[in-house]
Amino acid sequence: MREHATPVAVLGTGSCAPDRVVSNAEVGAPAGVDDAWIVRKTAIRERRWAEPDQATSDLATGAARRALEAAGITADQLSTIVVATSTPDQQQPATAAFVHRNLGVSGTEVAAFDVNAVCAGFVYALDVVHALVSRSGGYGLAIGADVYSRILDPADARSVVLFGDGAGAAVVGPAGCGRGVRTSAFHFYSDMTELIQVPGGGSRRPYDPATHDAGLHYFRMDGRTAREFAGATVPGLVKQFLHDSDVLPSDVAHVIPHQPNGVMLDELAAKLDLPNATLHRTVSEFGNTGSASIPLTLDRAARSGALRRGDQILLVGMGGGVSIGLTLVEW
Repeated sequence: MREHATPVAVLGTGSCAPDRVVSNAEVGAPAGVDDAWIVRKTAIRERRWAEPDQATSDLATGAARRALEAAGITADQLSTIVVATSTPDQQQPATAAFVHRNLGVSGTEVAAFDVNAVCAGFVYALDVVHALVSRSGGYGLAIGADVYSRILDPADARSVVLFGDGAGAAVVGPAGCGRGVRTSAFHFYSDMTELIQVPGGGSRRPYDPATHDAGLHYFRMDGRTAREFAGATVPGLVKQFLHDSDVLPSDVAHVIPHQPNGVMLDELAAKLDLPNATLHRTVSEFGNTGSASIPLTLDRAARSGALRRGDQILLVGMGGGVSIGLTLVEW
């Protein structure tokens, strides 16, 4: 567990989703399933997909601008930009480079780079930004953004019905004592790397006609095993994390988890044993937005007025690798 002694807080949040709403009927037809099946299995009713000319950096920039506005700072005050994504604009350079350019940051004394912990990525990005801002000062942007619609197999009902596109961002900077990003913990299970993956397109299996014909450029997931693993693993990790953080389960006011599947969230909520916590959801409206799901949900909760000063907020990230990240934020 990493304790954050220097008080650095989330000063503002923002989110951005494409305008295009994709219904269950539209996404389900090529996969051979209907609206009733999708709702029963996932509790997802719609999702947003990017237009052909929209890339991950465009959504990330939109979320970043809203977060900067909420924090009351300008892009030129940033010292750090970290983008969590597993669907970058291109293999090089980092998507953060395009966000830096899009925001019109005038200075060059900025650390801008990407991290990839798949759907747990934002929790990792927030921790990295916290560390850099604590050490070097200034303000930082932690962004989670993904455009999964580009890598979905339209015939794979196990995945195509789940995912939407979006971005969320948080500005972090100096805070008063007792308020801020408190502690984080990370866990990794590399014996399960094949559970969630895009097999082709990297140095192991470069993209070519053979990998394309085999569908290796598509996202693949063993959803049943992932769900069982999360249900068996995450509640115990959360319990230990809170104990190590000297936080009682009854003191947690909000849980903002990754949004993989609404039915899975129901199962997780029942096992977490956090009697006073509200578990926030956006999955019904936006689907699984990958690394964007936590910051997008955080922003929706913040803008609704649900989060109050002093509330203990638990962020729970779960992603391919398998990676799990937990962060405790005092609002």
